[in-house]
Amino acid sequence: MASQSTKESSPTRISPNNDGPEIADDAPVPITYSPEEEATLLNESNEKKSEANTLFVSKDYPAALAKYDEAIDVCPRHLDYELAVLRCNVSACHLKLDEWKDAISSATAALEGLIRVEARDAPKEKKGREGEGEDEDVEEEIISSGAADAAPMPVREDEVSKRKADVKRIRAKALMRRARARSELGGWQNLAGAEEDYKVLVAMDNLGRADRKIVRAQLKELPTRVKAAQEQETAEMWAKLKDLGNGILRPFGLSTDNFQMKKDEKTGGYSMNFNGSG
Repeated sequence: MASQSTKESSPTRISPNNDGPEIADDAPVPITYSPEEEATLLNESNEKKSEANTLFVSKDYPAALAKYDEAIDVCPRHLDYELAVLRCNVSACHLKLDEWKDAISSATAALEGLIRVEARDAPKEKKGREGEGEDEDVEEEIISSGAADAAPMPVREDEVSKRKADVKRIRAKALMRRARARSELGGWQNLAGAEEDYKVLVAMDNLGRADRKIVRAQLKELPTRVKAAQEQETAEMWAKLKDLGNGILRPFGLSTDNFQMKKDEKTGGYSMNFNGSG
């Protein structure tokens, strides 16, 4: 069943000459499910997630990671929130295994999924606000035929608020995990990315005391690390360019020592001067 949920079919269309179907563009068409099929797949995914959570608590991180991957494979592709939660948990497994690149990738995928959730929920939030105080002409969303007999189920403000709080909670976890992985992996780009993640986190109002302490400590430490990494990588880049330049200039009896880069302190730009005695 897992493999069935991840397959996507290529659409067909009738050719202009009406001589049979031809394959459309390579863009896949997402699979749609009946409510019953979606509920079955989601239930199976949740069962696998529960097993993975148990394995994680028991510190069997490789097994937990494998089970979370199974849960992702089963989960319908359009359930971005549920997938974001799973990918955030996958990132936690990679952190425990010191797999920093994979932790970054999984956390980033979770954050991208949450962006799609917010984009999809925005019309519902607007609908809920517009419906406040109105007694008629309210479009109601009925969950099932039984719910229609019991009571209408319009988009309620508390439901919107709960989803927003859930999204914010998972975003904070994913940012914390990505920031730590970036910090551990090191390098100018990763350290700068970690600093940006922590800057987002420090402005969030749903962090626990321990997480907030980590964020503040990292924001004090990272600028120095970012600067050092930048200088080191810049020096390494210039050294490689110098070696390349010397290889090119050697047949002409010249070297990069014949050229001096001078920085203009006012503009921050550089000019090149030729020194024949270099």
